[in-house]
Amino acid sequence: MATISQPLPMRARLRPKFFLFAFIGLMMAYVLCHNERFLINSADPVWQHYQPFKWWLLPHGLAGACALLLGPLQFSDRLRQRYLKLHRVIGYVYVTGAMILAPLGAYIQYFEERMGGTRSFSLAAGADAALLMMTTAIALWFVLRGKIQQHRQWMTRSYAVALVFVEVRVIGGLTGWDQSDRAVETIVWMCLIFAVPLADIVLHWQDFRRSKPAKVKARAAAA
Repeated sequence: MATISQPLPMRARLRPKFFLFAFIGLMMAYVLCHNERFLINSADPVWQHYQPFKWWLLPHGLAGACALLLGPLQFSDRLRQRYLKLHRVIGYVYVTGAMILAPLGAYIQYFEERMGGTRSFSLAAGADAALLMMTTAIALWFVLRGKIQQHRQWMTRSYAVALVFVEVRVIGGLTGWDQSDRAVETIVWMCLIFAVPLADIVLHWQDFRRSKPAKVKARAAAA
């Protein structure tokens, strides 16, 4: 969704980004194996739980999959510079996915109160949805006004919030806390609290790495 920006950085600078997205890929693979195996088993009893709200869950799941899988492509400098139109299309698909999955996720959790879910969990889901829609809307607002740097920053924050879905399941699965609804709710709140600050740490780290070559060139020119 951004316009053409700075020249591609050196490969060495891209390595931390590759490691980060590889780690995110591993988390997604873990969630698919540990939490979403029922998708390939129509006889899994979990389908009975989802039956009352399955038509809400379907668009929520499809939109969430689009956002989580396409989000990393938005941070590819090569894609943005070589295929700008594709970059914009992917960006709008991501924004659409985020704006669909967030309210539907909050509604599904509210619906589950009829099946024993707690109101506090619905509030956590609502906060997650609100933060995702807010960060995504701000990112869209900036790019529509040509503020590319701010757009990229808020897209990073938006994707960090979208990853809460994956992080909660990974933490719950690895610790065994996913057997307790109260523990899962606590994990949701903790992931939400740290989502934007961690995104900002990544942004500041990228700025720091970009500034180092510029300082070296300035010193060489002054020598």
